[in-house]
Amino acid sequence: MLNPSPLIARLVPSLALLLCTAALIPAAAARPALPDFTEIIQQTSPAVVKINTLSQPSPRMRQFNQEIPPFFRDFFERYPMPQPRPAEGLGSGFIISKDGYIVTNHHVIEDADQIIVRLSDRREYDAELVGSDSRSDLALLKIDERNLPTLEFAAEDDLKVGEWVLAIGSPFGLDYSVSAGIVSAMGRSLPNGSGQDYVPFIQTDVAINPGNSGGPLFNLDGEVVGVNSQIYTRSGGFMGLSFAVPATVAVDIIGQLRSSGAVARGWLGVVIQDVDRDLARSFGLDKPRGALVTRVQKDGPADRAGIRAGDLIIELDGKPIEFSHDLPHIIGLIDPGTRARARLVREKREKELEIEIGALEQTGQTRLASETPSASRKGLGLSVAAAPPAALKELDLDQGVLVRAVEPGSPAARAGLRSGDILVQMAFRDVKTVRGFERILASLEPGDLVPILFYREGTASFRTLRVAD
Repeated sequence: MLNPSPLIARLVPSLALLLCTAALIPAAAARPALPDFTEIIQQTSPAVVKINTLSQPSPRMRQFNQEIPPFFRDFFERYPMPQPRPAEGLGSGFIISKDGYIVTNHHVIEDADQIIVRLSDRREYDAELVGSDSRSDLALLKIDERNLPTLEFAAEDDLKVGEWVLAIGSPFGLDYSVSAGIVSAMGRSLPNGSGQDYVPFIQTDVAINPGNSGGPLFNLDGEVVGVNSQIYTRSGGFMGLSFAVPATVAVDIIGQLRSSGAVARGWLGVVIQDVDRDLARSFGLDKPRGALVTRVQKDGPADRAGIRAGDLIIELDGKPIEFSHDLPHIIGLIDPGTRARARLVREKREKELEIEIGALEQTGQTRLASETPSASRKGLGLSVAAAPPAALKELDLDQGVLVRAVEPGSPAARAGLRSGDILVQMAFRDVKTVRGFERILASLEPGDLVPILFYREGTASFRTLRVAD
């Protein structure tokens, strides 16, 4: 009879390995697979566009007055300085309506004289700037086309940290490049160049580079959850941190730009700071939270509601304020004129006040369509529209027209005019309306050298413009 002990001894390790492997199979099967982005890319990429811009630099003024000797005037007229070439810009965007409305970043089209949109099938269009908002870094364009593919914004604000997201754009001009990653954080505070902070940015580790700006950020359902806007970099390229404007903010801003060409934001009229541990204790709180008011603007909404310096605002409109930057994020999305409840801590006691939210001063390039835009019949390469009342008020003017577009290389471009300038005088006559501009044009003759007066960023400038032969 055989002794089974050696046989069993040889089988035990094999059986143990087999049992371990069997135990691991269900665990491996239960582990979620990595997402497949191919279907999302096929469905969404036709609605993503590439944006190229041209900005005509201002030529150096050659002003000759009676004090300059004739010899020098003759020299500069014979040997004019070479004109600088137009500056080129690059970005991305996406179509949100079949009739040609396109979302992109404000900084992509800022100061552009010409905006060119290219679709995935290589069709190209000159785009019109409908409106632009520097505070949110969003802009709305329009091209003349129908039956275009579109993208949809996510309806629910339920994006979570760790969720997969996908970007499509044109980094460094490489058309329709795709990159993917996860949401790294929500509600990031990134003040703009003016120190204003009205956007709770989505932070991701999706590779975003110059040229991606204005492109869409997708969830796994193919919905736009954000508009790619910024990166953190020390080299000019991607370093692992990218930021997008959330869909909830974009929907509100784009809706206002589409309806009026401008953005109305709520305003409280306070200066605030964060709260540290010692300040929190002095207010009787168990942890730091809220926005501490350090100054109240006289006769502003907060002042009229009874808010004082030293108040700690911990809730507004039913939304908790954990950090000071949460306050402008909330205020900016409230319509001016709305009455909202504020909960604050004053002298260690909670207090509620009702505030009528004010209106923040509007900024950015806008379009007003109260009068039909005018395209020059004299070959000036210039089109104008009615100037926004807010822009005229800021300049203390009661007349003028808005320069909507300037054709590169045209007489208007050579004179130094740019989109966004306010033209107030031409040929020694006041330019009050678009119709008045047209009447002045009709009186000009080919070859006329015409003085013009316009405003740019609050500064008045005289130039000369020669009517094309």
